[in-house]
Amino acid sequence: MAVKEVAVGIDIGGTNTVFGLVERDGKILADDSIKTTHYDEIEVFIAALYEKIMVTSHKLGNGVKIIGYGVGAPMGNINKGTIEHAADLQFKGVIPFADIFNRHTDLPVIVTNDANAAAVGEMIYGGARGMKNFVVITLGTGLGSGFVIDGKLVYGHDGFAGEIGHTAIRPGPSNRDCGCGRKGCLETYVSATGLKRSLLKIMADSLQPSELRKYSFEELDSKMIHDAALKGDYIAKRAFTHTGRMLGFKLADVVAHTNPEAIFLFGGLALAKDLIFEPAKEYMEENLLSIYKGKVKLLASELSTQNAAVLGASSLVWSSREPN
Repeated sequence: MAVKEVAVGIDIGGTNTVFGLVERDGKILADDSIKTTHYDEIEVFIAALYEKIMVTSHKLGNGVKIIGYGVGAPMGNINKGTIEHAADLQFKGVIPFADIFNRHTDLPVIVTNDANAAAVGEMIYGGARGMKNFVVITLGTGLGSGFVIDGKLVYGHDGFAGEIGHTAIRPGPSNRDCGCGRKGCLETYVSATGLKRSLLKIMADSLQPSELRKYSFEELDSKMIHDAALKGDYIAKRAFTHTGRMLGFKLADVVAHTNPEAIFLFGGLALAKDLIFEPAKEYMEENLLSIYKGKVKLLASELSTQNAAVLGASSLVWSSREPN
């Protein structure tokens, strides 16, 4: 029996870490996940992740050979194999992720920003096939972004280009604290966590009834707010509208900087569809310079929430084997 070569694509999120064993054509032979939040020490987290990958691989039998590991993570640096000062992870400081992972394997371990990995996945397997200029915005626990310009993923001088989640949407000392240590960052308003913060602020300022009033911040999640909005809950709908408007306002700046053909929204919050897309599109168009109006498509990712970043991360391994 011929041995199938697979790359392991790993997507490290603030809540969950998902991985898949992926063939060259993008077929995921097996996947699984672990809870990122269950681990306080990076060494223990990586050991548990590697063990889970091995268990999943062994279930496929001897016909599968792993050739390397691609990792998408918040503030992942492809130049150094590190995760550096990630606001949405409990592992703080500069984490030599590839070096620690290589204690368990001598195979290549390639680390990049999670949104960059999603952008690669969209370009190779999703809605951005054939596009040379596009942006992927990941909407999860935080907000990430990956930029492709003239067919190339933008990394910048030292690997950290494109962090619009940590650009200010409302600067000033009285605005929302961000996990990065600054105030008023976009992701404090446009993310699953930001949606909850907006909901509670709207709730505090309004006397309108809402089925969500009985829940604490810790009990709430974006799906609960989404479900309430679909039922017509006034406060839940306002929270989504506010979130979408903040996103659209910032996307107008993104268009001015990069002139993309399309912007793709990816991640759990993007699954809210029109609740987030309609206000985002409206406010983006309203704030665009006239030369850009009506030219930029705002699209949902064509890959599933789990698959895009995993496929993108795995493609790092395949592309590293190709001649320059």
